[in-house]
Amino acid sequence: QVLLVESGGGLVQAGNSLRLSCAASGGTFNRYTMGWFRQAPGKEREFVAAIRRSLGSTYYADSVEGRFTISRDNTKNTVYLQMNSLKPEDTAVYYCAANTGMGLSTSHMDYWGKGTLVTVSS
Repeated sequence: QVLLVESGGGLVQAGNSLRLSCAASGGTFNRYTMGWFRQAPGKEREFVAAIRRSLGSTYYADSVEGRFTISRDNTKNTVYLQMNSLKPEDTAVYYCAANTGMGLSTSHMDYWGKGTLVTVSS
């Protein structure tokens, strides 16, 4: 069983930056593809970014491409999401997820954190 704990959420003004962290325990971190997802009020959970377990290939939703950066530190069992140029529409609960396979969608993730709230004010 893998435990994922997100941190770093909060209230920020539009145009500013925030960095989310997700600490993993209970598994072999470098075996997992790691992803960030978000869910805004009244909307479905959506993919934000992912990073592969090997080679570190990264993938982004079109809405965050060029503004967000996902990275991982396998020595610390932690994945990060650097969010720059934040917009009010980025407001959501952000979830960290882990996948033992290759899929990147919500349905492919095996483990989920409880989420951290990001609020971007205009």
